[in-house]
Amino acid sequence: MNKQFTFTVNSICLDENYHPSDTTRITTNFANLARGSYRQANLRNALKMIDNSFNALAHWDNPRGDRYTVELEIISVNIDIAASGQAFPSIEILKTTIVDSKTNKRIDGIVGNNFSSYLRDYDFSVLLPEHNKDQAQFSIPTDFGELHGKLFKSFVNSDVYKQHFAKPPVICLSVSDNKTYKRTENQHPVLGVEYLPNESSLTEQYFQKMGLQVRYFMPPNTVAPLAFYFVGDLLNDYSHFELISTISTMGTFQKIYRPEIYNANAVAGKCYQPNLNNLDHSLTQIVYDRAERSQLASEQGKFAAEHFIKPYQAVLEQWSAHYA
Repeated sequence: MNKQFTFTVNSICLDENYHPSDTTRITTNFANLARGSYRQANLRNALKMIDNSFNALAHWDNPRGDRYTVELEIISVNIDIAASGQAFPSIEILKTTIVDSKTNKRIDGIVGNNFSSYLRDYDFSVLLPEHNKDQAQFSIPTDFGELHGKLFKSFVNSDVYKQHFAKPPVICLSVSDNKTYKRTENQHPVLGVEYLPNESSLTEQYFQKMGLQVRYFMPPNTVAPLAFYFVGDLLNDYSHFELISTISTMGTFQKIYRPEIYNANAVAGKCYQPNLNNLDHSLTQIVYDRAERSQLASEQGKFAAEHFIKPYQAVLEQWSAHYA
């Protein structure tokens, strides 16, 4: 990156014994599950759902639907600020590994999947509301997402990333409930049917600054499209197993956190608008606090402001201005 900043990567296994670290955003999918009295049952049930989903999609030579298990690692990336000796928790992503019980082989999945960032909380929950506080009409700051995007690209292009991971990340998110998606004729054997949005969203523009483009697909056995953010060629750069590992992992999290969309009882039609007020949906056997989850985003944004933006503002601005 430069001598002022370096990235460090740590990993921890996400299994039923997982406890979130002190630096993990507690609104992150996996961390939110691992809290409270139901934490172990939550994790066990979610991991079982992921395995079931993977086996349903990887159905060839798998008559009993139990050949594969998906192992998850939480990848935590810190920015070490050399001049101060301090490290700030930059992002957290997930890495999948597929275990084949028939051959005893371990197969690399995809890195990315989930995406967690304190700086994104700052941008959306602190900076954006402040910018619009006295505005008659909603607008976006001119450099919105620039620093975050440059830091992410710097990490993905770093030697540290390349030492740990063979391919660029793929991040899988839910669709936006204020857009309409139209089904196309394009169909992929694993990703399913492609959908096109009626317009670009702020999230799309934000991820574009991270060097990521997006496509929307509704995989087999699912009821709504997922948003896949990637670098390069999503359909040809990744194997079927790699793509299935992402679909099964993130499709499971979306069923838990967005049941109105991803556990709906009706499948998305040719023209689809997600609805978070949809009552015709099923709930999973997994307990979480969605209200608390939304309230915490602003607290996490303030944490980023206090521990990263304000103390290192001059250094960050100088670095960002010279980042190529």
